[in-house]
Amino acid sequence: MEIEAKFYLRHLEDIRKRVIAHDALLKTTRLLERNLRFDTPDRELAGKKHVLRLRQDNRTTLTFKRPRVQVETRDEFEIEIDDFESGRKILEALGYAVTTLYEKYRETYQIDFIQVMLDELPFGCFVEIEGPSIESIRLMSDQLGLPWERRVQASYLELFDRIRRPLAIDFEEITFENFKGLAPVDPKLLGVLQVE
Repeated sequence: MEIEAKFYLRHLEDIRKRVIAHDALLKTTRLLERNLRFDTPDRELAGKKHVLRLRQDNRTTLTFKRPRVQVETRDEFEIEIDDFESGRKILEALGYAVTTLYEKYRETYQIDFIQVMLDELPFGCFVEIEGPSIESIRLMSDQLGLPWERRVQASYLELFDRIRRPLAIDFEEITFENFKGLAPVDPKLLGVLQVE
């Protein structure tokens, strides 16, 4: 089971300092992730809020997620595979198609049983806190100065959808190359509260 909360920040420097001050162990240095989301032609997975994802960073993982009752909790099944392109071909042979490609830089820290991920997407900076319970995540968010009421309950893809029309974005792939030259995204367009 995946239990996590996400927060939107102006930049990552201050939160990185706060995380390090908590004697965090750096698990993964800043890496570029390439993520492919798959679905059926009739978007059956999206309709059920299921996620089928192939991710490539310093390894390749295939992940399936489905929601539970609370927004912050999901069932998650993940395996590591040897080859990104072979994984893609297998999924496509099974009738799934890529619906979205998105990139992000991620840096991962460990504080006791809590993981803190610093994410930089083409349209903004976020911190995700993942742990064994909502209570432990909320406690860590308080310790890091991230107000619980400002957590983001939308996925990165939902946030991208919120800015597409106002910014007249005509591309589908959420890549740093596609966002090059665009002005920083106004938090009001994302519909979330930024943590100062």
